[in-house]
Amino acid sequence: MKAWQHFKTITHHKWLVLCGCFRVGLYWQGITHDLSKYTPTEFMIGVRYFQGSRSPNAAEREEKGYSEAWMHHKGRNRHHYEYWTDLSYQTRQYESVEMPRKYFVEMIMDRRAACMVYEGEKYRDDSALIYFDKSKEKALMHPQTRQQLSFVLTMLAEKGERETFRYLKEDVLGGTPWPWEQIR
Repeated sequence: MKAWQHFKTITHHKWLVLCGCFRVGLYWQGITHDLSKYTPTEFMIGVRYFQGSRSPNAAEREEKGYSEAWMHHKGRNRHHYEYWTDLSYQTRQYESVEMPRKYFVEMIMDRRAACMVYEGEKYRDDSALIYFDKSKEKALMHPQTRQQLSFVLTMLAEKGERETFRYLKEDVLGGTPWPWEQIR
């Protein structure tokens, strides 16, 4: 039963991301989003730790001190900022790298869909922003990615999906400089 519930949850999430990606023109990313969740490494752990109200990775992490499924997932999915780390030639340390725009936009769709799935009817346009503001992940992100994410999630909270998706499609994916980068 948990296997079926987990399958439905990840498939619903994938569907919501696909719909969002299609709305902004990221067709291939919408189709291929999160396919690694169906691999044995991620799927079986997801079934074992399935709760329905939050990511199974959190429960796995609480029990084991780490999440094997998450480490597998983040290393294969470019829409996670954690994927974008590399060894700096200058410092010889692992550092975050600014995300390319198409993966950044997919990350927005992913976060929105995760909130929709786990919050259900309680979901609002500000849900992803609230989650982001509470998280401690900001310190791990590249500063530009963090600023861009905060800006777009605030736009989603304040202006809604229609205006935010238009902005993502036309401006972000179109290569328009961010408002703070524009010459005045």
